[in-house]
Amino acid sequence: MSSFNAVVVDKTEAGYAASVKSCPLEMLTEGDVLIRVDYSTINYKDGLALTTGSPIIRSFPLIPGIDFAGTVVESGHKGWRPGDRVILNGWGVGETHHGGLAQMARVSGDWLIACPGALSTRQAMAIGTAGYTAMLCILALEQHGMKPDQGEVLVTGAAGGVGSIAIAVLSKLGFRVVASTGRLEETSYLKALGAAEVIDRRSLSEPGKPLAKERWAATVDSVGSYTLANACAATKSQGAVAACGLAQGMDFPATVAPFILRGITLYGINSVTMPAARRQLAWARLATDLDQDLLDMMTEETSLNDCLRLAQQIVAGRVRGRIVVDVNRF
Repeated sequence: MSSFNAVVVDKTEAGYAASVKSCPLEMLTEGDVLIRVDYSTINYKDGLALTTGSPIIRSFPLIPGIDFAGTVVESGHKGWRPGDRVILNGWGVGETHHGGLAQMARVSGDWLIACPGALSTRQAMAIGTAGYTAMLCILALEQHGMKPDQGEVLVTGAAGGVGSIAIAVLSKLGFRVVASTGRLEETSYLKALGAAEVIDRRSLSEPGKPLAKERWAATVDSVGSYTLANACAATKSQGAVAACGLAQGMDFPATVAPFILRGITLYGINSVTMPAARRQLAWARLATDLDQDLLDMMTEETSLNDCLRLAQQIVAGRVRGRIVVDVNRF
């Protein structure tokens, strides 16, 4: 294959423009492994890249897409051979390095992990970076010592990708999950995933008290700002909060009160440069602890062309669950 189709974002005098183009193989950035991509996804970060270009994309033109799953075609890396099924999440792909919204990708072999045998490449991308990040949050809570009998776990941004998979996994593990969402019309969907209760995000998204009544044993937060601050304020003594997103904002308008008066712990989850061993553990757990029927229920599949439309919807908060992009369908 001397050329391939990809979404390309470029910067012009009129602004940022994203379109599907035929690209020469020589366009791909440096790397020692060439992959034929089967599926990619649209995450919130991809939505920003496709609709505004900046600040996600650092150089132009660039192929966006922060993750992909596919098959190795050529390899100069000792860890990979042609035919290996692989997954990539993060490492600046889709930001500074050509990404996964393309039929082909070239990356460093150090960035790849093997696709678990129990998962197809489509299922791997139905999980995607969102699900992988959700599992990293859950691993942090487990490392903290969280167990189902300690109380309720709050999941914010519940109808999104991270939230949907966090609910499905936590409920399967036996936790009582409370889902916070701005889309109460998705209550039936969230309860089908395993949420025991659904609450309006407005109860968390506005300025609150430095300390609130203790309720949450733990929280998985993908929202940030006041939502994260209020989650911390209502976390029980010695509880934990795993923060992985900033949909509401990058600010953290909180006080030290929950940390020094209740001894809670705030875990920051960086999925982009996580060491390989932790990535492998997260994906191994996802292959066993995520109900595949629930994964199918929360997943929508789209084509390379249609991902441009869906990017606008995901930034506007109108997409629930996960979007898989079949990069070989137009």
